[in-house]
Amino acid sequence: ASLCSFLLGASVAALPLLLGSSPSVLAAPGLRGRLALALHVAGVNAALLLIYPRPLYKIAVRACFLGFAFGCGLLLSAGRSAWRHFGWYMCSLSLFHYSEYLVTAINNPRSLSLDSFLLNHSFEYNLAALSSWVEFTLEKLFFPELKQITWLSTVGLLMVIFGDCLRKAAMLTAGSNFNHIVQNEKSDTHTLVTSGVYGWFRHPSYVGWFYWSIGTQVLLCNPICVVGYALASWRFFRERIEEEEITLIHFFGEEYLEYKRKVPSGLPFIKGVKLEL
Repeated sequence: ASLCSFLLGASVAALPLLLGSSPSVLAAPGLRGRLALALHVAGVNAALLLIYPRPLYKIAVRACFLGFAFGCGLLLSAGRSAWRHFGWYMCSLSLFHYSEYLVTAINNPRSLSLDSFLLNHSFEYNLAALSSWVEFTLEKLFFPELKQITWLSTVGLLMVIFGDCLRKAAMLTAGSNFNHIVQNEKSDTHTLVTSGVYGWFRHPSYVGWFYWSIGTQVLLCNPICVVGYALASWRFFRERIEEEEITLIHFFGEEYLEYKRKVPSGLPFIKGVKLEL
């Protein structure tokens, strides 16, 4: 249901073909592009209401929204406007959140919920996203040349791709052991994963998210948010890793301590909790 809805939302990218015009028509001034977008949103939402019962509709409408954002990002990316790099960002952001849900659905369906989209991750997360949009818009108005450094945006895009791929590889490798919420009780199926990307870093999903988040701001050429995201993300993951490692030591004891001694956390200047049995 989520995959079909995501693709249905992303079909907005095909509107220029239906209108017989270039992708830039939807971002250009005037009513034609705006009307086409409004009709597409209304039509897709009506279709979802008819197809899915209430529980599935809640999933479908979120996936469709992310697909719509992805499709709009593709349209901006295809154009030659000053918003081209913001289109890259929209694609990256929407695909990250949707793939969090999709991989969880494949990997650990018992833990799946609406929160698996991570759209309501935290007030601080939403504030950080809003801050990056505000900075991009203001700097685009007053320093437009700053937003046209294509090589820098390309570096940011590569960081985003690397970070997201590393995080999803960690989720797939961990299988049912992965959960968006730190677990305080060990289940019968809970095992210590040390293979694959977990042989490189103890916390590859956090490493991926860390570089993905900074990469989004490099992509946008947001100097203030690059620094802000780096500091805020580092502090968040330092606290999260310490909290998680206390639980892992409680679960696995010496086995985890030995793994901790051999494999780095993966994040700069973060060594994890300082505990010994």
